[in-house]
Amino acid sequence: DKYQEQISFLRENHGFSQAHANALVMYHRGSKSSNKFGTPENYFKSIDPQVAKTIKKIFAAVTAKHKNLELVMAWNQPMLRLDTGYVIGVSVSKNHLTLNPFSTAVLKLVSPKLAKYEVKKYTFQVPLDWKVDTSLMQAMAKARIAEIIKK
Repeated sequence: DKYQEQISFLRENHGFSQAHANALVMYHRGSKSSNKFGTPENYFKSIDPQVAKTIKKIFAAVTAKHKNLELVMAWNQPMLRLDTGYVIGVSVSKNHLTLNPFSTAVLKLVSPKLAKYEVKKYTFQVPLDWKVDTSLMQAMAKARIAEIIKK
Protein backbone atom coordinates (compact mmCIF):
# COMPACT_ATOMS: atom_id res chain seq x y z
CA ASP A 1 0.00 0.00 0.00
CA LYS A 2 0.94 3.66 -0.36
CA TYR A 3 1.79 4.11 3.35
CA GLN A 4 4.36 1.30 3.28
CA GLU A 5 5.85 2.62 0.02
CA GLN A 6 6.29 6.07 1.57
CA ILE A 7 7.86 4.62 4.73
CA SER A 8 10.25 2.44 2.68
CA PHE A 9 11.21 5.38 0.47
CA LEU A 10 12.09 7.58 3.47
CA ARG A 11 13.99 4.79 5.22
CA GLU A 12 15.95 3.53 2.22
CA ASN A 13 16.64 6.79 0.39
CA HIS A 14 16.90 9.29 3.22
CA GLY A 15 18.07 7.30 6.24
CA PHE A 16 14.95 7.85 8.32
CA SER A 17 14.26 5.57 11.26
CA GLN A 18 10.88 3.83 11.28
CA ALA A 19 9.60 6.31 13.88
CA HIS A 20 10.80 9.35 11.93
CA ALA A 21 9.38 8.08 8.65
CA ASN A 22 6.05 7.28 10.29
CA ALA A 23 5.87 10.72 11.92
CA LEU A 24 6.52 12.48 8.61
CA VAL A 25 4.01 10.38 6.67
CA MET A 26 1.36 10.82 9.36
CA TYR A 27 2.00 14.57 9.53
CA HIS A 28 1.62 14.80 5.76
CA ARG A 29 -1.68 12.97 6.13
CA GLY A 30 -2.91 15.55 8.65
CA SER A 31 -2.02 13.96 11.99
CA LYS A 32 -1.33 16.48 14.77
CA SER A 33 0.43 13.95 17.04
CA SER A 34 3.67 14.50 15.12
CA ASN A 35 4.15 17.65 17.18
CA LYS A 36 3.43 16.00 20.51
CA PHE A 37 5.99 17.87 22.63
CA GLY A 38 6.25 21.28 20.97
CA THR A 39 9.60 22.19 22.53
CA PRO A 40 12.76 20.32 23.53
CA GLU A 41 12.09 21.38 27.14
CA ASN A 42 8.70 19.64 27.10
CA TYR A 43 10.30 16.57 25.57
CA PHE A 44 12.99 16.41 28.26
CA LYS A 45 10.30 16.68 30.96
CA SER A 46 8.53 13.66 29.45
CA ILE A 47 11.48 11.24 29.76
CA ASP A 48 13.56 9.82 32.60
CA PRO A 49 15.63 12.66 34.15
CA GLN A 50 18.91 10.71 33.89
CA VAL A 51 18.30 9.99 30.21
CA ALA A 52 17.43 13.65 29.61
CA LYS A 53 20.71 14.58 31.31
CA THR A 54 22.66 12.26 28.97
CA ILE A 55 20.97 13.72 25.88
CA LYS A 56 21.64 17.27 27.06
CA LYS A 57 25.33 16.35 27.54
CA ILE A 58 25.42 14.97 23.99
CA PHE A 59 24.07 18.23 22.59
CA ALA A 60 26.31 20.32 24.89
CA ALA A 61 29.38 18.46 23.59
CA VAL A 62 28.44 19.47 20.05
CA THR A 63 27.29 23.03 20.71
CA ALA A 64 30.40 23.80 22.77
CA LYS A 65 32.27 23.87 19.46
CA HIS A 66 29.41 24.67 17.07
CA LYS A 67 27.45 27.45 18.75
CA ASN A 68 25.33 28.28 15.67
CA LEU A 69 23.32 25.06 15.88
CA GLU A 70 19.69 25.22 16.95
CA LEU A 71 18.05 22.64 19.22
CA VAL A 72 14.69 21.77 17.67
CA MET A 73 12.05 19.07 17.77
CA ALA A 74 11.56 17.07 14.57
CA TRP A 75 9.58 13.84 14.32
CA ASN A 76 9.04 14.14 18.10
CA GLN A 77 12.79 13.80 18.69
CA PRO A 78 15.34 16.43 19.76
CA MET A 79 17.76 17.41 16.99
CA LEU A 80 20.49 19.92 16.36
CA ARG A 81 19.92 21.80 13.13
CA LEU A 82 21.92 24.15 10.95
CA ASP A 83 19.56 26.15 8.75
CA THR A 84 17.41 23.41 7.21
CA GLY A 85 19.93 20.57 7.61
CA TYR A 86 19.92 18.24 10.59
CA VAL A 87 23.30 17.65 12.21
CA ILE A 88 22.49 15.12 14.94
CA GLY A 89 19.32 13.62 16.32
CA VAL A 90 18.72 11.44 19.36
CA SER A 91 15.90 9.03 20.07
CA VAL A 92 15.23 7.13 23.28
CA SER A 93 14.50 3.42 23.45
CA LYS A 94 13.98 1.23 26.50
CA ASN A 95 17.63 0.14 26.75
CA HIS A 96 19.63 2.60 24.65
CA LEU A 97 19.82 5.93 22.84
CA THR A 98 20.01 5.99 19.06
CA LEU A 99 22.11 8.76 17.55
CA ASN A 100 21.57 9.80 13.95
CA PRO A 101 24.11 12.00 12.14
CA PHE A 102 21.87 11.98 9.03
CA SER A 103 24.73 10.79 6.85
CA THR A 104 26.24 7.40 6.04
CA ALA A 105 29.43 9.21 4.98
CA VAL A 106 29.77 10.72 8.46
CA LEU A 107 29.21 7.31 10.08
CA LYS A 108 31.85 5.81 7.80
CA LEU A 109 34.28 8.63 8.63
CA VAL A 110 34.02 8.06 12.38
CA SER A 111 33.58 4.26 12.17
CA PRO A 112 36.89 3.49 13.94
CA LYS A 113 35.52 5.34 16.99
CA LEU A 114 32.24 3.38 16.83
CA ALA A 115 33.70 -0.12 17.28
CA LYS A 116 32.28 -0.56 20.79
CA TYR A 117 28.75 0.54 19.81
CA GLU A 118 25.98 -1.14 17.86
CA VAL A 119 26.08 0.50 14.43
CA LYS A 120 23.16 0.34 12.00
CA LYS A 121 23.04 1.59 8.41
CA TYR A 122 22.26 5.21 9.37
CA THR A 123 22.56 5.31 13.16
CA PHE A 124 24.42 3.96 16.17
CA GLN A 125 23.33 3.09 19.68
CA VAL A 126 24.80 4.09 23.03
CA PRO A 127 23.77 3.22 26.60
CA LEU A 128 21.15 5.37 28.33
CA ASP A 129 23.80 6.49 30.83
CA TRP A 130 26.52 6.98 28.20
CA LYS A 131 29.62 8.88 29.24
CA VAL A 132 29.55 11.23 26.26
CA ASP A 133 32.54 10.97 23.91
CA THR A 134 32.99 14.67 23.20
CA SER A 135 35.63 14.22 20.49
CA LEU A 136 33.40 11.72 18.64
CA MET A 137 30.38 14.02 18.81
CA GLN A 138 32.39 17.04 17.66
CA ALA A 139 34.00 15.11 14.80
CA MET A 140 30.59 13.92 13.59
CA ALA A 141 29.12 17.41 13.83
CA LYS A 142 32.06 18.97 11.98
CA ALA A 143 31.75 16.46 9.12
CA ARG A 144 27.97 16.78 8.91
CA ILE A 145 28.09 20.59 8.96
CA ALA A 146 30.61 20.48 6.09
CA GLU A 147 28.12 18.36 4.11
CA ILE A 148 25.24 20.74 4.82
CA ILE A 149 27.25 23.81 3.83
CA LYS A 150 28.39 22.11 0.60
CA LYS A 151 24.79 21.46 -0.58
